[in-house]
Amino acid sequence: MISTSARLLRLVSLLSARPAWTCRELAGRMAVTERTVRRDVARLRELGYGVESDPGPWGGYRLGGGTRVPPLVLDDEEALAVAVALREAARSGVLGGDQAALSALLKLRQVLPPRIADRLGEMDATFVHTPRPEEPQIGPGKLLELAAVCRRGERTRLSYRDHAGRTTVREVDPHRLVRTGHRWYFVARDVARDQWRTFRADRVLRALPTGRPAELGDPPDPALLVAQGIAGVVYPLYATVRLPHPMDRALRIVPPTIGAHRPDGPDATVVEIGGNDADQLAAYLLGLGTPLRVLSPDTVRETLLCRARELFEENDGSR
Repeated sequence: MISTSARLLRLVSLLSARPAWTCRELAGRMAVTERTVRRDVARLRELGYGVESDPGPWGGYRLGGGTRVPPLVLDDEEALAVAVALREAARSGVLGGDQAALSALLKLRQVLPPRIADRLGEMDATFVHTPRPEEPQIGPGKLLELAAVCRRGERTRLSYRDHAGRTTVREVDPHRLVRTGHRWYFVARDVARDQWRTFRADRVLRALPTGRPAELGDPPDPALLVAQGIAGVVYPLYATVRLPHPMDRALRIVPPTIGAHRPDGPDATVVEIGGNDADQLAAYLLGLGTPLRVLSPDTVRETLLCRARELFEENDGSR
């Protein structure tokens, strides 16, 4: 005889397979008595599954909405599909800047059978993510590695390459991952300096847990720390552009961590955006996908026009 837990999982699987079952049908499929089916249904309801029933000889059971999120029963293909979807949601930021997708993916990967985990790893190695010109490339494995050390609260030896290409190794106490704009940032306390730092996740080379617990004390607001760090960056070149949108919409197109906004009447906004050179700024502006006018400097305006002309000619020639 199978265990109660296995029998409950089997019952959930059957209820999920079709709209309704009679008690007799379920008993026959599970090779138990109808009394056992009714007892198992009551147990599922206690666990949070919304199992609905219709009285009478022709009545039956069906799976409805529960009172809380219960355990799910997924087959191999469903588990793989959910894992891939969560991975892409985390990478794209489609759910916003929180870590819900990463946290859910970590929990799922911990319980995946090896055969499914291996398939997911093969897909990670096969799929190529093409970022926007201004978007850094970061693999799903690296995101999960950083999310895992944050979740475990374990002091970590971090290998990091800065903007100048210098590589350093330091011990940090991980706190959070923050997504803003098109980038992920790793927020941690630098142990040697006893300072809170933000690290661009795409520049992290390795994150090795040391086995010692992290000492976070009174951690700062991670999103605010990242925003302050970005605002403090000084770029060699700045472009001033006018967007034909009110301030609230302009802030959704160009996040406040990317540019400094000021209203230009009720229906337009002027934004100042920093970059390393005219080509990088032009690529970013072109990727916004909205009409705009470059007010200054001329180098950015000319580079943007040149890029737009080349793109038009490429599309026109492919017809």
